[in-house]
This record gives sequence, C-alpha cells and structure tokens, in this order.
Amino acid sequence: MILAYTRAVSPTLAECELTHLERVSIDLARAIAEHLAYERALRRLGAQVRRLRSAPQHPDAVFVEDMAVVLGDVAIITRPGAESRRGERRAVAEALAAHRRVEIVTEPATLDGGDVLVDGERVYVGRSSRTSEAAIAQLATMLHPLGYRVIPIEFAGCLHLKSAVTRLADGLLLLNPDWVEASVFPGARIVQVDPAEPHAANALALGGAVIHPLQFPRTRARLEAEGLRVEPVDTTELSKAEAGVTCCSLLVRVGRPGRK
Repeated sequence: MILAYTRAVSPTLAECELTHLERVSIDLARAIAEHLAYERALRRLGAQVRRLRSAPQHPDAVFVEDMAVVLGDVAIITRPGAESRRGERRAVAEALAAHRRVEIVTEPATLDGGDVLVDGERVYVGRSSRTSEAAIAQLATMLHPLGYRVIPIEFAGCLHLKSAVTRLADGLLLLNPDWVEASVFPGARIVQVDPAEPHAANALALGGAVIHPLQFPRTRARLEAEGLRVEPVDTTELSKAEAGVTCCSLLVRVGRPGRK
C-alpha cells in the first residue's frame, strides 16, 4: 500500500519563498481547489491520502516533499535551505516515524527533498541554493550502508533538481535539456519536454500512471507516445509558488518497504 502524505494549502501561500519566478498574484481559492483535485488523483491511482496537521503560519507548508527523503527502510528528515520552512519538519518527522527509521540532516547542512531524485540504487542530488555540499555528504554517509549510491548533479534555471528532471519509471526520465544534461544519467532513457513547455519536466509516477500538469499538453503528448498513462492535474496557481506535482506529497510504501 502507498500512503500519500499531504498538507493543506496555507492561507499565507502568497508569501511563499521564491527563487526563480517573479512574485505574482495567486488566487488562493483556486490553489486550494487544485490541491483537492491533486489529492483525488492520488486516490484514483491507489494511494491512501493522509493529511498532516495544517500549518497556516508556513506559506510553503503544502510542499511537503521538501521535508523528507523516504527510501528503503529509512526516512531522512531534511533541513530546508529556506530558514522560514524549518518549522514544517516536526509534523512530517512524527508521521514518518510510524513507518520508517528516522535520520535527520544536521546543521549547518541544508537539503530540500525536491533536489533528490531516486532511480533504483542511484540517488541523484542537485546542488542548489537550497541544498549544500555538506548535506550531500551526510546523505552519502546515511545511504551508502543501505546500498545506495549518492551522485551530485549540476543543474541551472530552476529551483530544484526535480523541476528539471523526474522519474517516469525505472530507467525512464522526463527532462528539460536546457536545465540539466541528459548525459549525467547514464543508461537512462530520456523523454525531453517540448521546448515550448520548459516547466513540464516535473511528473509523479504512481499506480502505473503519471500525474502531470494539465497546462503542458505538448509534453503530455510525448509521454503518451511512450505508452504512459497520464493523469493530468491543473497546477496553474500552485505553480506560481514554484510548485510541481511531486512536491505536494510524500509517498510512503507500507507493508514491505523495499526500494523506492
């Protein structure tokens, strides 16, 4: 069974942290509706959605993926690069402790979960304004004994590594070649986003399908041409806060942990 931990959209979403986008008006009611539709998509694809307690004082709290990296039998609680987000971690750590052994990234290292891409035994970690070399070193120390290989990745043009590349299936990646080079993922098959849709590289594989933003139809056609079943969800308002479909949930396999 897959649990999908989510968190309600904060009423202060418009005060979110921004790095690569200019601040524009966000329709809060529409953002909430988008998030509810996203949760329905998770359920349609077989996940059991569990909402963490609300955190209205944290504008970015809906983006729960940044708080943890869950793989194998361990949950690694991050230390977000934005100081304003560090108060979000406690509820996530408490929830994940029911399912996994918990380890914690310690200061001064900083790590956002959105910078971590797991594909089999390879754990790609993007160097970014939110994720430091010290955090990459800590991850390597935590994960090497579990058989994972941590691979630092350079990228540019977006907030997180998973804004530039995400996993569609084992060995199959969706990628924006202007933001990250395909050559750093040896052996992987690559689906490139349509050049007119640079923000379309973020997708969430779940239940034999792929959740993908509705507003990128050209890239969706490329995914469908690969034989993938696509579950479109509208993220127009959430994306104004630099959101992607991966960042709005934390997926946890319960029963037999296995590999992510």
